[in-house]
Amino acid sequence: MKLDGRVAIVTGGAKGIGWTIAKGLAAEGAALVIADVAGAEEAANSLGNDGHRALAVTVDVTSEDDMARMVDETVQAFGTVDVLVNNAGIFAGLTPKIFDGIDAAEWRKVMDVNVLGVFLASRAVVGVMRKGGGGRIVNISSGVAFKGNPMVLHYVASKGAVVSMTRAMARELGTDNILVNSVAPGFTLSQGIEENMERFEIFRDLSMKGRALMRDQHPDDIAGAVIFFAAPESAFITGQNLVVDGGSHMH
Repeated sequence: MKLDGRVAIVTGGAKGIGWTIAKGLAAEGAALVIADVAGAEEAANSLGNDGHRALAVTVDVTSEDDMARMVDETVQAFGTVDVLVNNAGIFAGLTPKIFDGIDAAEWRKVMDVNVLGVFLASRAVVGVMRKGGGGRIVNISSGVAFKGNPMVLHYVASKGAVVSMTRAMARELGTDNILVNSVAPGFTLSQGIEENMERFEIFRDLSMKGRALMRDQHPDDIAGAVIFFAAPESAFITGQNLVVDGGSHMH
């Protein structure tokens, strides 16, 4: 129970990687806030039925008002915010295409959710974390930021931005005892990917061939790294990016 008494928000926590992270944090004793555009109530009820403290907040991470409301409702329910996991993002719904086939509207949508969403959620929680004497922000980036995968330039660029934001935020928030780190998964068989596998089978094959560990990656492979960054064991680690991809990218 490494997180007993802690309060964690997981954006995009209703399904896929976010849901697995939320379950992992709850299993370590944290009270969970599931923040998502859909499915939050069902996910929070599932945690509650398993004996965990959980709150559902239906939000759009690109909305300043929604992010402020997310924090207000969390504080009303649990008193504070100790951990924010910026997991909400767009990937599985994309159609891989060469970069000059991406229109500006699609580019903006990916950047709004994957980059602006991280900024707005982080900005919304820091005031409460400062009052509480510190906190943890864990951003979900991606191994594509280091490998430069083709056919999803907007996604690659957005995750590169998350890595850079993590470092800069860690510098700015260190004096507040707010630690900021990121976890960079490889190609993961999340719920969204499995529902759109016909678009991404080529990425799955390429990822498998490039790994030291020759198997598919699943959401459970990511949760442990997030828990580590939220837990006491990482109390002197900030500004770091942990790649979790079976040894595909080594640095």
